Amino acid sequence: MHIEDLQLKNYRNYEKLDAQFENKVNVILGENAQGKTNVMESIFVLAMAKSHRTANDKELIRWDEDYAKIEGRIVKTHGSLPMQLVISKKGKRAKYNHIEQRRLSQYVGNMNVVMFAPEDLHLVKGSPQVRRRFIDMEIGQVSPVYLHDISQYQKILQQRNHYLKQLQTKQQTDQTMLDILTEQFIQMGAKIVMKRFEFLHLLEQWALPIHQGISRGLETLKIDYKPSADVSENQNLSKMVEVYEEKFAKIKKREIERGVTMFGPHRDDLQFIVNGRDVQTFGSQGQQRTTALSVKLAEIELINKEIGEYPILLLDDVLSELDDYRQSHLLNTIQGKVQTFVTTTSVDGIDHQTLKDAAAYRVESGVMARIQ
Repeated sequence: MHIEDLQLKNYRNYEKLDAQFENKVNVILGENAQGKTNVMESIFVLAMAKSHRTANDKELIRWDEDYAKIEGRIVKTHGSLPMQLVISKKGKRAKYNHIEQRRLSQYVGNMNVVMFAPEDLHLVKGSPQVRRRFIDMEIGQVSPVYLHDISQYQKILQQRNHYLKQLQTKQQTDQTMLDILTEQFIQMGAKIVMKRFEFLHLLEQWALPIHQGISRGLETLKIDYKPSADVSENQNLSKMVEVYEEKFAKIKKREIERGVTMFGPHRDDLQFIVNGRDVQTFGSQGQQRTTALSVKLAEIELINKEIGEYPILLLDDVLSELDDYRQSHLLNTIQGKVQTFVTTTSVDGIDHQTLKDAAAYRVESGVMARIQ
């Protein structure tokens, strides 16, 4: 899979952009704050219908404009297809192959991307929220059903928290509605947790040999899912539902007192373990970076296995964050296999054939031109 061309209108600092890309490595050069990352982000947004940098869609619209538009032509094994995303103050409209998609969960997954940016190094050492977002976005790319489920779960969670708050402040006294919401919450939550267990098991299978390769066989990586309730991947769906029902029955009084949902997928976490030790707490910076890189490279292989196409790889200002050895490992892995976009201020000092053969573009003040 690769993106053949990209058109932007009123996107961030781009009034207009019309670019063609090669099905190999595309290097986007430029000083900071000129618009390199905005190009990279727009490819990500076209695929995922959301940004990796902000939760506020209005920030994607050029100053003083009413809307932003991203269009691209995606080439897959069975042919090329256009995609379009329009972001306005009223919301988002998405088209795939000229057909408007009623739900974004039907749109996401038609184009697959793996983003690796400096903030992804926080995947290991950042907050649980960062890791939950990572897992939800990655499963969503290969499973539209999961995207729909997580969206429903968030709505039920919001309703449940609102009702708990009303019970806490005595605006409501009838607990029947809480019981109904709890049952809906458990059913949806159990499905999500089962899918997360399954996905992480696959991710670990791909990440383990990659991590061993980068660490020269000295380290073994394990990825653990850390649920907030006492459920495990050995349980089937009905057993998991039963565990949640017991848990919520026990803490019902405490939840009403606190006015908030205390357990569930929105409180779960991941743990990366290298040689039996938690990398977040005990790992060196090098180990944390190797873990993040291994997980990202594993994502590429996992997506290919699931959908039969390699995703597009977006490396946003990340090469400068990696030492020569990790840089080489990354570039050797993608060589001739994955369409890749690299943003950087300079490629000086990176001596690798992949970059010498790359298509190159320069960005200045929201204008991008091909230079190689």
